[in-house]
Amino acid sequence: MSEAVGRVVMGLDPGTASTGYGVISVSGNRFRVLEFGVVRTSASLALEQRLERLFTEVSEVLEKHRPHATAVESLFFNTNVATALAVGHARGVVLLACSHAVCEVFEYTPQQVKMAVVGYGKATKDQVMEMVRVLLGLADVPKPDHAADALGVAICHANTCGIREKVAASEARAAGKGRRG
Repeated sequence: MSEAVGRVVMGLDPGTASTGYGVISVSGNRFRVLEFGVVRTSASLALEQRLERLFTEVSEVLEKHRPHATAVESLFFNTNVATALAVGHARGVVLLACSHAVCEVFEYTPQQVKMAVVGYGKATKDQVMEMVRVLLGLADVPKPDHAADALGVAICHANTCGIREKVAASEARAAGKGRRG
C-alpha cells in the first residue's frame, strides 16, 4: 500500500442475505472511498453455501485492499431471534475472514457509529447516510443501504482511532514525565 493512499480501513455491516462493505483511505482528517458494495447470497442456497460465498467475497476484498483495520458493526439484538442468529452467522464468517487476512478487528454499536458520523447517537438512518455522503465527498448517497452503513462503520473507526491514538500519545507523554521526576 503506498503512503499516498494513507491508512486503509474496511467497514462491514454483516448479514446472511446481504453484507455491506466499504473501504476507505484515511489521511489526516480526510477520507476517500476506495471501494464499496454488497455481498448478496440467495435464500435458495443452503446456509453453509451462503456463508462460504460470504467468506470468499469478503476475503477477496481484504486481499485486494489489505486494510490496516476492519470495523464491524456489532450485533444489535431486539426481539427477532431468527434475524439475530442469521446475523450472528454472518458476523462469525466475516470475523474469520479478517483473522485469515491478519487484519485487526474493531467492533462498534449502531449508536457509536451514529455518534462518530453525525455527532448524535440517536440520529436517523437518513442523517447517517447523508453525512457519509458528505464526509466522503460523494455526489450521491452510496447505494445500497448496507454499503452506506459499512462506509459509516469505517468512518466511525477512522474517527475513533484518531482519538484513541491521541489518548495513547498523551498517556505515553505523561508516563515519560513521571519517569524523569
